[in-house]
Amino acid sequence: MKPIAILLAISALMMGSSTFAQSNGNDSAEVEHYEIDTRGAHAFVQFRIPHLGVSWLYGRFNEFDGHFSFDPANPENSEVEVTIRTASVDSNHDRRDNHLRNEDFLDVDNFPEAHFRSTSFRHIAGDRYLMIGDLTLLGRTRSLEVDVEHIGAGEDPWGGFRRGFSGRTAFALTDFGIDYDLGSDSRVVEIILDIEGIRNNGG
Repeated sequence: MKPIAILLAISALMMGSSTFAQSNGNDSAEVEHYEIDTRGAHAFVQFRIPHLGVSWLYGRFNEFDGHFSFDPANPENSEVEVTIRTASVDSNHDRRDNHLRNEDFLDVDNFPEAHFRSTSFRHIAGDRYLMIGDLTLLGRTRSLEVDVEHIGAGEDPWGGFRRGFSGRTAFALTDFGIDYDLGSDSRVVEIILDIEGIRNNGG
């Protein structure tokens, strides 16, 4: 190989190595910040609990807000925080919803908000993650494990960038001091989260 060709080859290798190192250095800092899109009706906090052992009773909370951050290269840097207005509970039945709001269940006059904040976020495989966080409800705080699936990400038609996740967890009602007797088949409630966020370019 001619000397000039050798010099060009070495130069190309050095440039490539420099670019790779810079890209790797940036990966660890690429934490994306998102506001949860509740106003656009693209995020849902839902629950379900067995009814008499023969069917499922579904409900949701209509008012909540929050934010999350996600680091695709280092998922352990990701965080989630959500605040729920408990009086917004909606099970599609007014009389039942009024009962859910009183002291037998959510006691919304004394505890108008529930709050969740993640404490760890770990990649499992593919699009699957495990999130652990603290849920504060009725003045009690308990740690929950949430199975999370990354649904997708991309640009929206309005010039923004969105990312979405779905999560599931469950807890016993008595964990938060709810001891109203719903029957032996209705002691554990499942929580279903579908969260879409709009990236905040300001960080």
